[in-house]
Amino acid sequence: MNIAIILSGGVGSRMGSNVPKQYIEIDGKPIICWCVDTFARRDDISAVIIGVADEWKGYVETHVADCGKQVLFSPAGETRQYSIYNALKVATEKGYADDDIVIIHDAARPLVSDKIIDECISGIGEGFDGVLPALPVKDTIYLSDATNIISQLLDRNMLRAGQAPESFRLGSYLALHDNMPREELLKINGSTELAFKASQRIKIVEGDEKNFKITTPDDLERFKQIIVR
Repeated sequence: MNIAIILSGGVGSRMGSNVPKQYIEIDGKPIICWCVDTFARRDDISAVIIGVADEWKGYVETHVADCGKQVLFSPAGETRQYSIYNALKVATEKGYADDDIVIIHDAARPLVSDKIIDECISGIGEGFDGVLPALPVKDTIYLSDATNIISQLLDRNMLRAGQAPESFRLGSYLALHDNMPREELLKINGSTELAFKASQRIKIVEGDEKNFKITTPDDLERFKQIIVR
């Protein structure tokens, strides 16, 4: 089975809004519903688990009640990775098997494509431990530290900017969380970072420029312009 995990616990401080970015309504539809609907309409998705802060759970329940899939909820964690950990534990508690695939996505990436979801699922079937969509880096990248002095020029032909969703086998990915000390797990920034540190084989697939994360007011305007076309 394939389970979508939608992370919706962020507060969106850079948006400058009193409503977390994923709950901003565009034409009466919260941003989170765009990606939930994309996963929920697929026949190969068995359930959707939404990681959400307690104070927003009722709001989200109301808006996803008619999405057509089993929707489960997990508590938001103190970091993104702990929110994932909580969702993985909910999946196992509900009886999903170790070999089932979890596809982890951000509620603030509303324009995820079916093509990327397809590749996140098929890549695991090809024997990889994880799948990550990514885009080539367009700009020259310099390495520096707090002194703001360039220490190294990186080869952008070898660099990729990671996106979401990212997919893994439920059992093995949960085990990585169980086995990592708390202080180390708190340092994890991206889902694939944890798997890479454990020497898992991660397949990179082509990302999508439209699959951007809404973080700033400019991102929100870009999203509005795309959906009104």
